[in-house]
Amino acid sequence: MILNKLNRQNQFRCGWVAIMGPPNAGKSTLLNGCLGQKVAIVTPQAQTTRNQITGILSDAEAQVIFMDTPGIHQLRGKMNRLLLQSAWQAMDRADALILALDGDMYARKPEFLDHDIRPILPALQGEKRPVLIVVNKIDLLGDKSRLLPVLEVLHAAVPEAEIFPLSALTRDGLPELLAFLKKTLPEKAAQFPDDQLSTLPSRFMAAELVREKLFLSMRQELPYFTAVDIEHWEGDPEKNLTRIHAVIYVGKASHKGMVIGRGGKNLKRVGESARKEMEELLGTKVYLELWVKLKENWPDDLNFLHSLGLGRSE
Repeated sequence: MILNKLNRQNQFRCGWVAIMGPPNAGKSTLLNGCLGQKVAIVTPQAQTTRNQITGILSDAEAQVIFMDTPGIHQLRGKMNRLLLQSAWQAMDRADALILALDGDMYARKPEFLDHDIRPILPALQGEKRPVLIVVNKIDLLGDKSRLLPVLEVLHAAVPEAEIFPLSALTRDGLPELLAFLKKTLPEKAAQFPDDQLSTLPSRFMAAELVREKLFLSMRQELPYFTAVDIEHWEGDPEKNLTRIHAVIYVGKASHKGMVIGRGGKNLKRVGESARKEMEELLGTKVYLELWVKLKENWPDDLNFLHSLGLGRSE
């Protein structure tokens, strides 16, 4: 796409936007919805996002560079500290901030709201940059008037913020959010080509697809402490084929059998589902081979965590 040159020179806006919030607020769904394409994996489980994921929205008016971040929480452990580090790094470099919250949950359980926003509020109060609060998942609310007490609490807590009740899943309210967001960004030339959707390498996205399918395949049975790494990647242009060997790491011996499944059925199901999306992503046929390896207590191994890219900003 060739953007309007006059807008580029005089009124074009460009900036980085950090999407922050507690776990399971729908941050990755919000990112995918804003882009109109999938760049971040989405599952019903909290803490799905482990890395800072960047998506780029470009049109004739602006280029919005979104940073989807791990959920801000109060859990302990080396991996959780790295997740928090990644989220705060995104906030530091952002031109505007989005706080994503689960409106449906707080309408049903208002006592959870204070607990979830307590770690984030000190960083937002008095913030000079634009702050947008997305009250997500309104599609789940039969009676939307139940959301009013939630909106009142948020307005009192962060009076300088603009509040947007919306559904990232159905995109209800999303155009209004994007229109407002673009106006808040600094007047600046685009930083990425018009057709670039993300800064993520294909290898990373392939590993994330495997991890997503693991979550979706096993639901609550899946051990939280699983990781995926691409050990081998080989392109064969003549055959329009990409060969990918991926390793699924588990932290306990008992988890290995859970991931593989009886007769290898679960691992096969995960591989088939991930392969189909990889082919769409890469535009080639994909030969995907999955292995499951035991690496005890890997969430406390900083070298291993860094090798997976955890705790690093782009």
